Amino acid sequence: MKHLLPLLLLLSFSAQAQELLHCGADEMRIQTLQANPKVAEAVVARDTELEAYTRAYESSDAQRGGGIYLIPVVFHVIHEYGTENISREQMLDGLDVLNKTFRKLREDTAEMVADFKPLHADCGIEFHLATYDPDGNCHSGINRIASDLTNTGNHQVKQLVHWDPTRYLNIYVVRNAAGLAGHAVWPSDADTIPEWDGIVISHNYVGSMGTSDPTRSVVLAHECGHYLNLHHIWGGNNVPNFYYLPVGQQANCAEDDLVQDTPNTIGWSNCNLTAASCGNSVDNVQNAMDYSYCNVMFTQGQKTRMHACLNSSIAGRNNLWSMDNLISTGVMPASEPWCGVEFRADQRVSCPDTDNQITFVAETYHGTADSLTWQFDGGSPSTSSVASPTVTYSTLGQYDVTVVAWRNGQSVSTTAENYITVLPDASETWPLATSFEGFSALDGPLWYAHSEDDLSAFGPTQLAAYTGSTSVMVDNSQSDILAIDHLYAPPLDLSAVSQMRIAFRYAYSGTTDATSKDRLLLQATRNCQTTWTTRLTLNADELQTAPSGSAAFVPTHADAWKQAVVNVPATYFEDGFRFRFVHESTAPSRLYIDDVNVDVTAGLDELPTDMASVQLYPNPAQESVNLRLESLQATQVSVQLLDVTGRTIRQYPLVKTAQGASTLTLSLHGCTAGIYLLQLRTPQGQVTQRLVVE
Repeated sequence: MKHLLPLLLLLSFSAQAQELLHCGADEMRIQTLQANPKVAEAVVARDTELEAYTRAYESSDAQRGGGIYLIPVVFHVIHEYGTENISREQMLDGLDVLNKTFRKLREDTAEMVADFKPLHADCGIEFHLATYDPDGNCHSGINRIASDLTNTGNHQVKQLVHWDPTRYLNIYVVRNAAGLAGHAVWPSDADTIPEWDGIVISHNYVGSMGTSDPTRSVVLAHECGHYLNLHHIWGGNNVPNFYYLPVGQQANCAEDDLVQDTPNTIGWSNCNLTAASCGNSVDNVQNAMDYSYCNVMFTQGQKTRMHACLNSSIAGRNNLWSMDNLISTGVMPASEPWCGVEFRADQRVSCPDTDNQITFVAETYHGTADSLTWQFDGGSPSTSSVASPTVTYSTLGQYDVTVVAWRNGQSVSTTAENYITVLPDASETWPLATSFEGFSALDGPLWYAHSEDDLSAFGPTQLAAYTGSTSVMVDNSQSDILAIDHLYAPPLDLSAVSQMRIAFRYAYSGTTDATSKDRLLLQATRNCQTTWTTRLTLNADELQTAPSGSAAFVPTHADAWKQAVVNVPATYFEDGFRFRFVHESTAPSRLYIDDVNVDVTAGLDELPTDMASVQLYPNPAQESVNLRLESLQATQVSVQLLDVTGRTIRQYPLVKTAQGASTLTLSLHGCTAGIYLLQLRTPQGQVTQRLVVE
């Protein structure tokens, strides 16, 4: 048997097709080892030590028998709010398939090739979702982290979150596992570089349901085999330049996987149950460490080798199943704590339309609820007891959602405040010119900010502006994980136009040089539709308006701003047209937007100066408020007072102004305390200011 240098094992199932693919993450790993001889030397030493321990364990009469090895598992779902953000149910199904494979409980074991049935082992190993986090708090056993690293799926994902690998098996669910179905780190590598310990797997290879299927569900067991020191059945460790053996090569017959009862084989990428190589009457194509996709069994020899790994101190595998660790991670005692419930909705920003349905789903931990009670403030229905209710909203506003889960007479609950936002459906008329002067918040009904994360959101700022003293900014200067922030414009009635343009100014810079993946989108939708179409994308260099620096960006001069103009297609010329800005940030940065202008010939140089220089004072106001317009052309100004729902409260008399600056005094007598919107219209456009009445 030939000694194999283990290093990092990557299961090269393709995420697109069942074939061996090259992996860039492997090259990076090899380059690291070649550039760091001491690391490579340490890995070889750990492997030599573990292999010697394994040989002694295999021949020992003191092999542990009877009890089951329990391994605590934590899932880290790295996502971009897409299909890769799989459900708790799918992850639990993945564990179920995994455990049935390791415990010889799969329903398809009757289809095992007769020659290998006597070797088919119940490995006595089970993987259980942790119910306590490293600090001893009750936990769902699932972390969800938004990051664009889900698209690369290499070791960098482990920098986002990594629980103590001597206490937990860290499983990372990603969109793309470095171009593979999954990859794992061997014990000797993990002992040398513990921050890399764990398994990364593409979401569509977890379990037999959801985004995966029964065929792909075999991958996780394969990866766990590597995690517990098993080679591929044909030998080799799948790392170029460090004893790499491609599958299906005749030369593999001269190699071995260091397990006595697995016959030498070239290895198979298809499920030919009569396949034979290396002088065998039939190969063990169904072995979990092959590439056949019907690889559903481990042998007695593989079982012993994994047990040896679990009893060795290399990478702390022997601590995983210790009783103290099982208790501290919540795997033991067997009764799971009933301690939490979470919920998600398929959309959080809606419009008042009975056809626009929002579907909710709850995830309880730990165990299945006997019953659920939902409360939807402002929704229809307002309450529900079904597992996944569908709700509609008909009134503008922000609404709380509550769910209570019951089991054995005990309840857990959670409430998300302002979880659902219903935008107005009453359209504004064009032209629309907004420089955000006087805005103190973006909470509707005209402009509304929504964030997919809890880190940042668009909001008015007086740090910088191109026109006046206020712009809107989203500040991600303290975050290097994925942040997605939306800025919604008011709906517009374009039913009578033959052309339309949207113009705006923007300023952007990162606080690091890692801005290549950041982007700003302008998206549009028709009346109350949930599908948004991207009309403009500003990537990286296009978005950057100033050099990256070490400090949070503030555009202090006009040259730090750029302008963009977007044509609106005729297919959107109807009542209820809406557009939004979407900023996707993957590195520390700040983005500013100012001077949004919607007009037939909109361009930034054509932004009406009288609509961009509006002052409202005092604000807050009581009995009256002063409205000052600078550089005004001789024109007529229509002014109306709106409540926060967009309903007209007071229409002021039409005012004819003279050339130059004008100040209007508007009575607020009789207005109750609260937040209002003061809307001005001239032939050149309209602008809306936020007003607080005390």
